[in-house]
Amino acid sequence: MAYSKTESIALEIAKPIAEENGCFVYDVEFVKEGGIYFLRIYVDRDGGIDLDMCEKISRAVSEKLDVTDPIKQNYYLEVSSPGVERKLRTPEHFERYIGSIVDVGLYKAVNGSKQLTGLLSKFNNGDICIEQEDGCEVCINQKETTFVKLHFEF
Repeated sequence: MAYSKTESIALEIAKPIAEENGCFVYDVEFVKEGGIYFLRIYVDRDGGIDLDMCEKISRAVSEKLDVTDPIKQNYYLEVSSPGVERKLRTPEHFERYIGSIVDVGLYKAVNGSKQLTGLLSKFNNGDICIEQEDGCEVCINQKETTFVKLHFEF
């Protein structure tokens, strides 16, 4: 999925700040929820991210956004970990998690279900292949999904 103009600008601002702190930007989203805009920047690093690091990156990103002022509407900035059930949106995300169990939401049912859970076996040009528990492989295009995220057993 492509980033919006606002998301791309935020990514360009946040990326070097995260790298200076030994982290990387996992994802960025600019969304409107209940009439309020949120700019969410998800950061991570090997071994995970903690609250202090999120706060440090948030302060630095906020200062840079205040100076450049690329977002005209009011919004809340959130910097956090992508979490254990992180969304997979970009080709890099899919490539990184091949061999992991994922949950996939679908616009149209496949084999009678609008949600699949299985092993992410392949990703190629937007096509996602999931090996299900029964050994059957289902391949669907990313555009046909409502979400793809890592599966976590509670």
